[in-house]
Amino acid sequence: MSDHAVVWPRAERRLKTRKLARRLDTLKGKTIAQLWDYLFAGDEVFLALEKKLAETYPDIRWISWREFGSTHAVNEKELLASLPQRFKELGVDAAISCMAC
Repeated sequence: MSDHAVVWPRAERRLKTRKLARRLDTLKGKTIAQLWDYLFAGDEVFLALEKKLAETYPDIRWISWREFGSTHAVNEKELLASLPQRFKELGVDAAISCMAC
């Protein structure tokens, strides 16, 4: 028998996993919020998404990224913390977030 202890090279998991939010069955008639960090080309991505999704779901209501401001700004923490309440006020069913890579 060896005098050496065996250790696991990774640290103990500290964060608990959470269940994912329930997925929408359809986008028909839904309100979708657009979130963007103002880096890369989110404005172009959202425009393309709106055009393409309108072909199948012409009744989607979009809440523009302009409504929320940059998700990567000086007030990032406060903005992100305010989103659940803002989404409730605006009747948001889902959100799409564009980020720079």
